[in-house]
Amino acid sequence: MVKIRLKRMGAKKNPFYRLVVADSRYPRDGRFLEEIGYYNPCTNPSEVKIDADRAKDWLKKGAQPTDTVRALLKKNGIL
Repeated sequence: MVKIRLKRMGAKKNPFYRLVVADSRYPRDGRFLEEIGYYNPCTNPSEVKIDADRAKDWLKKGAQPTDTVRALLKKNGIL
């Protein structure tokens, strides 16, 4: 099963996330199929950039977003 999820980057106590499309069997920060954006919760307001075309394409192919990613996609008007 293919999922759209967050990959944690950044230093300790200073998280930065990349939105990636990955097989659900891969580790959280491991291998992925494609990177489609990023999310930085540490800035105020939080910074989000998502490639809408690629996200919609993956959703059409059956990729399932995680709860957090679903909220980010709704906030950006992609879902």
